Amino acid sequence: MSDPLDRLSAIALELPEAKREVGGRHATFRVRGRTFTYFLDDHHGDGIVGLAAKAAAGVAETFIADAPDRFYRPAYLGHRGWVGLRLDTATVDWNEVTGLVVESYRLCAPKSLARSIA
Repeated sequence: MSDPLDRLSAIALELPEAKREVGGRHATFRVRGRTFTYFLDDHHGDGIVGLAAKAAAGVAETFIADAPDRFYRPAYLGHRGWVGLRLDTATVDWNEVTGLVVESYRLCAPKSLARSIA
């Protein structure tokens, strides 16, 4: 498997004005200072390599309930409507990752930029 941070970065940085900041084993993806996705590697000792993305109301809970082996509630973010998706499983659906990242971008980006993506 290729490096999950590289793959996630390729997806996120395709979005208008997206920037990546790396800090230790984590990365933050922002648009005009607003965070839309995190790459988390053993965040607070949870042992998970994953991403955290903003989700529409109720979506995170549904994903976690339907597939708890892949989705999780990320520390400090889960109660704010963010959902975690594991990137350390045997099979990662990168189309699913793209969908989560794009939707999170739409929810977090300024409206003019959010409208500019298909």
